[in-house]
Amino acid sequence: MQSIMIVMFGIIGMLFGWFVYSKFIAEKIFKMDDTFVTPAHELNDGVDFVPTNKVVLWGHHFTSVAGAAPIVGPAIAVYWGWVPAVLWVVIGTIFFAGIHDMGALWASSRHQGKSMGALSETVIGKRTRALFMIVVFLVLLMVNAVFGVVIANSFVANPSAVLPAWAAIAVALVIGQLLKRKVPLVPLCIIGVAILYATIYMGSSMPLALPTEMFGLSDKANWIVILFIYAAVASLLPVWMLLQPRDFINGMQLLVGLILLYGAVFVVMPDITAPAFNTQVVAETPSIIPLLFVTIACGAVSGFHGIVSSGTSSKQLDKETDGRFVGYLGAVGEGALALITLVAVSGVMLAMSPEQWHEIYSHLGAGSVGAFITGGSNLISSGWGISAEVAATLLAVMVVLFAGTTMDSGVRLQRYIIQEWGDIYQLSLLKNSIVATLIAIGCCLLLAFGAGGASGSGGMIIWPLFGSTNQILASLTLLVISVYLIKLGRSAKYTLIPMSFVLLMAFFAGVIKLQEYYQQGNWLLVVLDLIVLVVSVLVMLEAWSVITKYHRTKAVSSSAQ
Repeated sequence: MQSIMIVMFGIIGMLFGWFVYSKFIAEKIFKMDDTFVTPAHELNDGVDFVPTNKVVLWGHHFTSVAGAAPIVGPAIAVYWGWVPAVLWVVIGTIFFAGIHDMGALWASSRHQGKSMGALSETVIGKRTRALFMIVVFLVLLMVNAVFGVVIANSFVANPSAVLPAWAAIAVALVIGQLLKRKVPLVPLCIIGVAILYATIYMGSSMPLALPTEMFGLSDKANWIVILFIYAAVASLLPVWMLLQPRDFINGMQLLVGLILLYGAVFVVMPDITAPAFNTQVVAETPSIIPLLFVTIACGAVSGFHGIVSSGTSSKQLDKETDGRFVGYLGAVGEGALALITLVAVSGVMLAMSPEQWHEIYSHLGAGSVGAFITGGSNLISSGWGISAEVAATLLAVMVVLFAGTTMDSGVRLQRYIIQEWGDIYQLSLLKNSIVATLIAIGCCLLLAFGAGGASGSGGMIIWPLFGSTNQILASLTLLVISVYLIKLGRSAKYTLIPMSFVLLMAFFAGVIKLQEYYQQGNWLLVVLDLIVLVVSVLVMLEAWSVITKYHRTKAVSSSAQ
């Protein structure tokens, strides 16, 4: 029965965020204007800048930012107890993530679709851009390298997910062509989702797998190579051809998945077996503060969202007011996924007793995606009468498709960053999209195989840095938005307050991790962590200098009048 209370608390909170808080911010603070000519129209090139239906763009944005993170983070953080995890997901979605994502989308669209890195130069200064882009590139490298491993592991562990995952790409290509020819969206959506679910059913009875060894590599390593080849091709295609329709279909698939999961909660009304506050954590478990706030990133607030908002979504915004629907509602969707993940990994559908739950969650990091798939599939099976095997395939495909769309967008965004470096340093070779893509893929594969050997798991080596680095990036994005608002003469407290909290938690977590890496003798992570911490301090000092100078100039101007 406690699960109903959790769900109702989250739904009511997020409805308030959508209907009240986001409306206030969009109209009174950002002052979104339908008459403003968005970059999608001003710079329409049919490849990256393309005016897009807001529902289709929401699908792209939502599935690009979601990935597997709103499942992984909450499924790990519940170890500290479900109460703090639920509070951070709900409050973070309403007052942090929604404003961060919508704000990045709005600020970028007001500056010709510039990425947050390029935008930081316009708003704060040249040095800030160089510093900002270091953090952005590191986050993208981490996400792409690790999500390749996550998908490969899922394919190996759940071969029933292989057929529907690749079938979704074929369906998206067809839908992209039909949308280009003005075929109505609704019937295409229904048909596309129906085909996807038919392949999920087929996949559960027709699993596909690579040979355990091929070309001297394991099946997992071969999947990693195949996935990056696909991501390279996908990132070069026009957004309307694959990225938009695939992400939209995935978004619809997630909506169906959320309906099944939330509906099952109301039917079954499962009890919660996880502790509200876990008092039985093992001795070496890090403190809940600040680690909770970097463990749950996507689903509460995430710097990666700002990269997507300003990297791809802002270039496809048809009307500026669509930014609220795409940005804030995208964050709400992700918060809803994080919330139902917490229910799935906390209830009797995962463990029938508190003792069994503690066996599954024996330490921080246990449970994770496996716990979500097990708990979620049992919940769907009990609520809807669907076989547990089909339900497990459905959820495994959800994880794979989300991680895959994040990889698609992530590689495209890496390409943008490299091309921007070409512009900054006048290196014409880097401006070439094919060269930039090859460099992006090369960096990911170098990390995957250079640091991880033949297993291809090298990205996992720097993944422990992701939490603090990602949240520092979120705070820097909120900082850029705040400085822009101050320059416009508008109130910046709605972005400065969440920025200050996230920065404090993330910086504190980064310092704790730095000590941990030093004690382990992990010098690569020591160096990277130090770089991120120093860069964040320098960006904050640059911003403070700009704000101080702005207020001083304004004061002098006022006294002169």
